[in-house]
Amino acid sequence: MQAKKRYLLVSFGAWLLLLFYLGGARFRHSPSHSSAGPVQNELGAQASAPIRRRWPAWLNPLSSSLSSEEGRSDGEEATHRGLDPGLSPRQKREMKANVYKNRECRMETCFDSSLCQRNGFKVYVYPLQKGEKISESYQKILTTIEDSRYYTSDPRQACLFVLGIDTLDRDQLSFHYVHNVKAKIQSLPLWNDGRNHLIFNLYSGTWPDYTKDLGFDTGQALLAQASISMDNFRSNFDISLPLFSKEHAQKGGERGWLLSNNVPPTRKYLLVFKGKRYLTGIGSETRNALYHVHNGEDIILLTTCKHGKDWERHKDARCDQDNEEYEKFEYQELLHNSSFCLVPRGRRLGSFRFLEALQAACIPVLLSNGWELPFSEIIDWNKAAIIGDERLLLQIPSITRSIHHEKIMSLRQQTQFLWDAYFSSAKKIVLTTLEIIHDRIYSHIARNKFIWNNSPGGLYILPQYSTNLAASPFYYLSLGISPAEEFTAVIQAVSPLLSQSQPIVKLILAVSRSKYCKQIVVLWNCDRPLPSKNKWPSTPVPITVIEGESKSMSNRFYPYDVIHTDAILSLDEDTVLSNNEVDFAFIVWHSFPERIVGYPARSHYWDNSKARWGYTSKWTNEYSMVLTGAAFYHRYYHYLYSYYLPASLHNMIDQMTNCEDILMNFLVSAITKLPPIKVTQKKQYKETMMLQGSKTSRWADPDHFAQRQTCMNTFASWFGFMPLIHSHMRLDPILFKDQVSILRKKYREIERL
Repeated sequence: MQAKKRYLLVSFGAWLLLLFYLGGARFRHSPSHSSAGPVQNELGAQASAPIRRRWPAWLNPLSSSLSSEEGRSDGEEATHRGLDPGLSPRQKREMKANVYKNRECRMETCFDSSLCQRNGFKVYVYPLQKGEKISESYQKILTTIEDSRYYTSDPRQACLFVLGIDTLDRDQLSFHYVHNVKAKIQSLPLWNDGRNHLIFNLYSGTWPDYTKDLGFDTGQALLAQASISMDNFRSNFDISLPLFSKEHAQKGGERGWLLSNNVPPTRKYLLVFKGKRYLTGIGSETRNALYHVHNGEDIILLTTCKHGKDWERHKDARCDQDNEEYEKFEYQELLHNSSFCLVPRGRRLGSFRFLEALQAACIPVLLSNGWELPFSEIIDWNKAAIIGDERLLLQIPSITRSIHHEKIMSLRQQTQFLWDAYFSSAKKIVLTTLEIIHDRIYSHIARNKFIWNNSPGGLYILPQYSTNLAASPFYYLSLGISPAEEFTAVIQAVSPLLSQSQPIVKLILAVSRSKYCKQIVVLWNCDRPLPSKNKWPSTPVPITVIEGESKSMSNRFYPYDVIHTDAILSLDEDTVLSNNEVDFAFIVWHSFPERIVGYPARSHYWDNSKARWGYTSKWTNEYSMVLTGAAFYHRYYHYLYSYYLPASLHNMIDQMTNCEDILMNFLVSAITKLPPIKVTQKKQYKETMMLQGSKTSRWADPDHFAQRQTCMNTFASWFGFMPLIHSHMRLDPILFKDQVSILRKKYREIERL
């Protein structure tokens, strides 16, 4: 009974305290205690809002994000937030509310996707303001966007806007720091509080504390930022970038260092690091403790105090010894010869060591707690890196020693794929950023993580074509499927059809007799009118004739809806092939569906005397191109050729009426990192081509090869590297040219020719 009375008394007391607390809150915010008429009206309309804001911190859903502001006066807080201390309390509240709202930005709340639905995904870059200078790194970013297929010079067509103001380096001590960014941004007529804007940043804050503040209010803009922390990262809105230097390649970039079939998987050193440690200001405590793990044998962790102008004034007892040990090892040699590379935080969460390790196929061991890893939205870093804990530095050696050889090789191979696919150049970093935003906007066709984390990577998979893995030639092996055993022949016709004895008629008849041929498509690019149906030969497969633009060379690679087969046999009208040659080439392609497989081969070479790439048609033991005058390839390359490559290259080809076959070879080799495949042909093929060249073929034009030389160098410049790869392999039918009975041979006609 006594216990029951005590329980009632405690409950009654708690109830009284609650009434007193709520009554006091209402009294503090009643109209009679408010200062101004407009504020009274606002509070009267939203009476419950102030009460919610005055809840205890432990009940406030925003308390975690507001904790850093505690202890500041109104003036200090306003200044910290970029607010004018002279603003009225109401204005301060409204502006602070916007800051908090922007912290919670997501694509669905702070990005207007309707602009992209109306005009497609187009990106506008503001022109540089008069007298404005930008850094080399920011120029690379803007150049990449302006050269991309998403760029538009008309802001009315855009759904994403990029500043012409350099915001990469927001360290006030930096040479590239831009002053008055706030005023410059506010003067932009389309700013709209940053909505649908993308801001790039590599360095934020200033030594020695390196705060996250950029020195201006970014509003509702998306941030593509390096060294961003998980606490400040707005998921499904911001994008984490890698830290890259001004020397980073604009496009192309160096290849990774891992050689194919690199055995054994382990290297001379287990774990290495070489870099600065910090004696003053903010800096990584982990770097100051690396000497505990360094053993001078298979674990080489070196730091130096020798940086900055007054390092000697601050040096500690270990500096001289550390500096001496530091000079004994060459950094590149360590990268080349270590299985793991330590990547501890420096002044900031990110480090240049991260990309250096990826390129060197040295598995990154990340010690930077709270770092939102680059492109974490799409990349599975567990397949390419070891993500450690800064507090457990002493456990790192045992962790790395426990990783099996097969896992080491797998991790190293993934570092090479990621480096080449997304990080080897500023162009790839910027395009990856744009593609991530694109996938968010068009989420119904977004590329999945499998595509992003497997060759050839998300940049070469255009989701408008298909996000079904089985629709691309790159995943047949991993999916355990094969393309259908049928093809469509696409014949380029540029001469009038006058008689049934013309080469194109003979070609159509030969191709139609292939047991794998499903249909024939003729692209009529002749100046003469289209011939009537009775002029075309009768074939066992349907023939579709498409009238094209006579001056367009690229239309032979357009993804026509009439083509339904995975395999395409591209043919020039004067090509001479038998149905046996067609069948054999198709069987070869069926085993290599991601490559170009065909007959006429060409090669490239480097001309030292002219310091440029050269093109040759000489018959040698190696080749790097298989021309599309007689070649099989997957129909996806038609889509890539038409929509991935820029209009400038298409226009160049149309003006020259040349080089479209070279460009297709460049594209396929750039994606696959593999050469095409040449198959055998009849003995007379060379002589036939030479005969045609001496009379009517364009191969007889003296300007033809000069144009192709120019094309080679223009294409290499656009890709940023030479993607073509030499090969010595030629595939022949089994028993071809062997001294056995012709009856035992499957493709008998090849030898008879």
